Amino acid sequence: MNVSVKVGQKFPLTIKRLGINGEGIGYYKKKITFVEGLLPGEVGLVQVVKAKPNFIEAKVVKIRERSKERVKPKCKVYDICGGCQLQHLNYDAQLLFKSQIVKDALTKYAKNIPTKIVKPTIGMDNPWGYRNKNQFPVQKKGNQLIAGLYEKDSHQLIDIKKCPVQDKRTIQVTNELRNILMNLQVKVCRNPNKEQGLRYIVTRVAKHSQQIQVTLVCTDDQLKYNQSLIDQIMNLSFVESLSININKEKTSRVLGNQTIHVSGKQQITETLGQYYYDLSPDSFFQLNPEQATKMYGEIETHANLTGNESVVDAFCGTGTIGIWISQNAKEVRGMDIIKEGIDDAKKNAELNNRHNVHYEVGDAYKVMDKWIKEGFKPDVITVDPPRTGLGIKAVELIKSVHPKTFVYTSCNPSTLAKDLAHLSKKYKVVSMQPIDMFPQTAQVEVVAKLVAK
Repeated sequence: MNVSVKVGQKFPLTIKRLGINGEGIGYYKKKITFVEGLLPGEVGLVQVVKAKPNFIEAKVVKIRERSKERVKPKCKVYDICGGCQLQHLNYDAQLLFKSQIVKDALTKYAKNIPTKIVKPTIGMDNPWGYRNKNQFPVQKKGNQLIAGLYEKDSHQLIDIKKCPVQDKRTIQVTNELRNILMNLQVKVCRNPNKEQGLRYIVTRVAKHSQQIQVTLVCTDDQLKYNQSLIDQIMNLSFVESLSININKEKTSRVLGNQTIHVSGKQQITETLGQYYYDLSPDSFFQLNPEQATKMYGEIETHANLTGNESVVDAFCGTGTIGIWISQNAKEVRGMDIIKEGIDDAKKNAELNNRHNVHYEVGDAYKVMDKWIKEGFKPDVITVDPPRTGLGIKAVELIKSVHPKTFVYTSCNPSTLAKDLAHLSKKYKVVSMQPIDMFPQTAQVEVVAKLVAK
């Protein structure tokens, strides 16, 4: 139906459901309409901000009928910060929404897989203060140095001094860093093509040891010669590690390819379950260790190892999954395209005395193909790919290798469902367990178990 609407037009709208990004979805004269900040069952007066042939985007002018699930957001800048999407929805309802997102993905992309296999989402007892790392861009605003996150769909930086989903220790250190950098008049860079200076403050806490790692992302290494800066940072509570990362490129990537250790420990040590992990400034590590422990437990349960199996841990990162499940495996082999991650995986295996693991740098498809040609036959494959999913080559290789058990961990229900549709020709999908790795956001992680037909 061709519905004529204009930008700025207002109309009442009843919200039917939530979309994959946590936005309210309703229908204006049968045309799908997306509105951030409204919940299912709510009626709002909305104003059109974008009118397209197939959809409308609108903003809330006034909420006329409120949902009983609506709660007051904890964050004072929630309405303008793009970090969270669901702080206005009570936590039990967030968990139901995340299970539904997984079911909806199956219905849309993998109709042959029954939605009844999707289990209730595993949540947190305290869904706040869970993030162990922040990466704040910095800017000069008059005489002040601000650090925080960008407004939604904007280059306007919000100065964030409190964040309810961030670990309080990282925020405290960031606030103190802001003052130190301002007092020492450290030069700040907005455009790396035109100027030199500081671009980002990165802080990470190892929650078990309470060690904090500070990384200053700059266009050059000049800050490593600023002894007053180094001394003041290393005197901050919990700070055990200081590095400078060089990023000269005008890019959305925070970290560049070169990291210079400046003071303290080169790595901080985190604990998950009974295992220890050394974290370099550029190491990938789960942002929510409490939920990561639950997720790895689910992977271990789904793999159902007896001690006799050969396992492949694809997209292995720093080796967290492979090391976790290695105690019950005959052998674990992992691969990843990022060399630094593989270097850390090898160190982490050594740190935990895991002698039955082997890691290689390389594309998952190419490395797996090489191992198969060498005569290696995995009984179990576990994968945790990027948001783009496995890719058709890896899917076809897994189908041809045909391990008896395949455990697929995904941060994107849509690409997971698409991959499962292809894999279901040779596998039965027996279980899908959503895990809430990022409370207050629309993101959901899923661990799926497949068994060979």
